[in-house]
Amino acid sequence: MKTISRTNLTESAMQAIRAEITSGRWVVGEKLPNEADLSARLGFSRGTVREAVRALVAQGMLETRQGSGTYVRSAADTARSLDRIRHTSLRDRFETRALLETEAARLAAQRATPKIIARLNKLLDERTGRADMDRATFVARDFAFHEAIVAASGNSALAEIYAFFSASIRESIEATLDGGLPEPSDEAHRRIVEAIATGDPDKAGATVRSFMAPLIAELERLLAS
Repeated sequence: MKTISRTNLTESAMQAIRAEITSGRWVVGEKLPNEADLSARLGFSRGTVREAVRALVAQGMLETRQGSGTYVRSAADTARSLDRIRHTSLRDRFETRALLETEAARLAAQRATPKIIARLNKLLDERTGRADMDRATFVARDFAFHEAIVAASGNSALAEIYAFFSASIRESIEATLDGGLPEPSDEAHRRIVEAIATGDPDKAGATVRSFMAPLIAELERLLAS
């Protein structure tokens, strides 16, 4: 008899909980049954249900309130939305990233304090010199730099949207390391910080657009070929 892995059981339990929410049987703000009742209702062990709930809390569909229980936070199936995003073209994802980072740079130019500029320069230095880092370290540091620019915008909603796209943004960074796309130079990254530091939003936005333009142009060429 084929053994079902624990991971597959957890995913199945997650799907069952999602179905209860997306069907409208459990609405936003409603408290879920306790773990024992949920286990009996869905037909999974309490351990599997516990893992599924924990994963859905991490995805933002559920929330745990201390001393109260677990509640429906959102009816949106973020996991499936993220999966659909990952199946869009790399060009589409770069264009979306460019839109987010361009506006973030514009806002950062208007709002960034000297302390924030100093942090951007610190993160810039940490990501400089890719030859001295392994791939995972470089991707993490490059992402941290771009994420900090979004944080410097002072716009929490924009930061949340960027976080939602974080997996695709990391993938876009990795794509520049594989030789098929022009890799933005350390100097190109430095120009973004310098533009933000001027306090000129138009210059900051234009600098990010110039940063992204060769990447998007090459992806357009590849799609057309």
